[in-house]
Amino acid sequence: MNTKSVYILMAIFITAGLAFSCNNSNKKKQAAKSEGETAVSANTSKQKQNDTLAFTPDSLPAEPVFDIKTTMGDIVIKLYKDTPLHRANFIKLASHKFYDGILFHRVIKGFMIQTGDPLTKGPDANPARFGTGGPGYTIPAEILPVHKHKKGALAAARRGDTANPERASSGSQFYIVQDAGVCRQLDGAYTVFGETIKGFDVIDKIADVATGAHDIPQVPVKIISILPVKTAMVPGNK
Repeated sequence: MNTKSVYILMAIFITAGLAFSCNNSNKKKQAAKSEGETAVSANTSKQKQNDTLAFTPDSLPAEPVFDIKTTMGDIVIKLYKDTPLHRANFIKLASHKFYDGILFHRVIKGFMIQTGDPLTKGPDANPARFGTGGPGYTIPAEILPVHKHKKGALAAARRGDTANPERASSGSQFYIVQDAGVCRQLDGAYTVFGETIKGFDVIDKIADVATGAHDIPQVPVKIISILPVKTAMVPGNK
């Protein structure tokens, strides 16, 4: 019951005396109806919020598999369970369709392809700002010796050591390794939190596009969606 209803009941009690019991009964019925409508409204609002999600994060396995659908083909990746902060963040952003429409803004053939900057999305995107955007937070480093920069490795971008001595990761930007030999120098310095299991040819195709200033592709390469894949549909699984 809201504050206005309380004051109305108090006024009725003072002026109506013994007749209050009857009025109070009616008010209780109205209050119950109001609370019921509020509950329905809250549930409807919650349902609408859930309906906006691309998928339900709670339904995913410990090492979820995702299909990164791009304008040049699909890259299927698996997230590691032993980098839980990065895994949970990637799942959250993907479920909220954060990556849909974002460009691969830094592509270096023989090295890696980088994406995840929301400032690359939309008709007013300014290339001068590509690589500087994010969700407004960073993720603590989860750098593990077991995870190397092999081809197809999924790793978090970050600011340099001088400005970021704790090596905290960008909240959304990540890169995918094309050349393990060249990227080996990054082992132990960046959080690797997943790997490619299908679509290595697509990584090579994206890495092969012509680029201009700041390694930005001259013809935009865009993420269409990032959605979970059923384990049974992944090569090598039954």
